[in-house]
Amino acid sequence: MTTSHKQLQLVLFDTNDIPGLMDLSDSVGWDYDESEIKTVMMSGKIFGHKNAEGKIVSSAAIMTYDTNLASIGMVIVHANYRGLGLGKLVTQKCIESVSPHTAIMLVATKDGEPLYKKLGFTTVDYVHKYLADKYSGAHNLASNEYTIEDYNESDFAEIVRLDAAAFGDKRSNFLRNRIKQGKHCIVVRDHQTNIIGFGLSIQGPINLMLGTIIAPDSITASLIMNTLAKDHHGKLRMDVPSGHAEMIKWLEQNGFTEVNRPPVMILHAEEMPTRNNTLFAIAAQIFG
Repeated sequence: MTTSHKQLQLVLFDTNDIPGLMDLSDSVGWDYDESEIKTVMMSGKIFGHKNAEGKIVSSAAIMTYDTNLASIGMVIVHANYRGLGLGKLVTQKCIESVSPHTAIMLVATKDGEPLYKKLGFTTVDYVHKYLADKYSGAHNLASNEYTIEDYNESDFAEIVRLDAAAFGDKRSNFLRNRIKQGKHCIVVRDHQTNIIGFGLSIQGPINLMLGTIIAPDSITASLIMNTLAKDHHGKLRMDVPSGHAEMIKWLEQNGFTEVNRPPVMILHAEEMPTRNNTLFAIAAQIFG
């Protein structure tokens, strides 16, 4: 193919482009569905290239959070258009769309890692990607110390606060959109009825995604994960940040297998934002 990137148009996508973005995702074996792309669009921006026929041939998304952190994901180039530098161009477009004082994080694929290094990203952590064909866990797992309840809108401010301490920045807009998209959102309360953790599950085309999960310890995180997974009869996925050996052991005992350990990379910062070690499962790799 003799196409050059100059014959392609770099654009900001809108909701009319969702079917084309789903096709692009499908072309590389990824499973972005309509609800996931809508959440990405409502929480950030998606850029990419269209060819002369209007077909989407590349994409990259950037999510901006409340203060000084952003996350890049959904970096895809159609197989027929590789080697033209499109991945670099769309990623640069994302970087240029935010302030140079904004730290930008991403979870890199093996193919993308060399590109991100060239753009100045450095590896600061890893994520453990776990999959299960079905959940074979302790369905009757319970706690006398805590109560688990379905999420109520009045819990939102407290969830934002817990998430900010766990993630490293406030994500109020993203969390509002994600909870709307979610299959199930639960909160954990202590004896004083304070919310000490929460969990969210998202039903994708292939997997039930378990995350975000925030908890004070691995036992409570296992309780949340069990509540979200116990009635599900299909495939599951959970992406665990490093440093949670007990949670990982629990997953492996309950039918999950680690399939990948992608690096977390950052730009415009020396290290990850301060986190309090309560983030046991991320929302998805695109959201950091």
